[in-house]
Amino acid sequence: MNKDFLCLSDISPDEGWEIVKSALEFKKGKKTSNVLEGKNLGLLFFKPSTRTRVSFEVGINKLAGKAVYMTSSQMQISRGEDVKDTARTLSRYLDGLIVRTYAHAWLVELAKYASVPVINALTDFSHPCQILADITTLYEFFGERIKNIKIAYVGDGNNVANSLIVGAGLFGLKLYVATPPGYEPNAKAYQLGLELSKTTGGEIYLTNDPIEAVKTASVVYTDVWVSMGDSDGDTKKVFLKPFQVNKELLSYAEGDVKVLHCLPAKKGQEITEDVFEKHSEEIFAQAENRLWAQMALMEKLFSR
Repeated sequence: MNKDFLCLSDISPDEGWEIVKSALEFKKGKKTSNVLEGKNLGLLFFKPSTRTRVSFEVGINKLAGKAVYMTSSQMQISRGEDVKDTARTLSRYLDGLIVRTYAHAWLVELAKYASVPVINALTDFSHPCQILADITTLYEFFGERIKNIKIAYVGDGNNVANSLIVGAGLFGLKLYVATPPGYEPNAKAYQLGLELSKTTGGEIYLTNDPIEAVKTASVVYTDVWVSMGDSDGDTKKVFLKPFQVNKELLSYAEGDVKVLHCLPAKKGQEITEDVFEKHSEEIFAQAENRLWAQMALMEKLFSR
């Protein structure tokens, strides 16, 4: 396993499945670990957070470590300190860094100069920890059938869509991604997903037709239309209206379809409130699995 976890491609398919299965063992109480005993992990956040911050802090505590929460506005990076200097300084104090920021390139540079492991807790390009939790959730629901079902992502081609594409390639899943023209996922993420699929048997399809994506799907996934930092929110909402996850769109899916949302949800935009509440058990199981998947990731990363 690499020193850092910045993208799903930093782990192998075997390592990915090991993390997923380990996450469910943690969840079921079949295993515990004190791998972080005596270690201090820094959480450096440039963006507000509910699930990411709490799940990581609780996970670190459960693994017998200590979390140090830092916001960028309270540090010298807000006054222009070089990222490489921040990385080299924090590496002298901490045993690992978990970073939630905007530019992926900034995170890559931080990891380059950090001598401790760096975990991507969200960038504008990817959200790999979220997808580890998503695959854990799907494996929990479908077991070994996970590779035989159709998964549909409907909405904006954002960082979650990017990572879901890479995840489909890594885990060998069948994924359809439907976005409006001009809002497709990142081309680099798509090519990376296709490359990984060559060895895992994954299938990845991009379309501008939400019905094509959802038809006969066993899972329909969506995310907010306007992410933090987006500057064209009002325009996006207009183009994304036909991609709302509602009763009509879900009528094309399998009758027992599972609906996922990485949260927070803007009910009435990307998903209707009635659909959200009907599928709340799946959605909040997905949220809970952030904790268990991240624990499994940290155990793997810090056991080397």
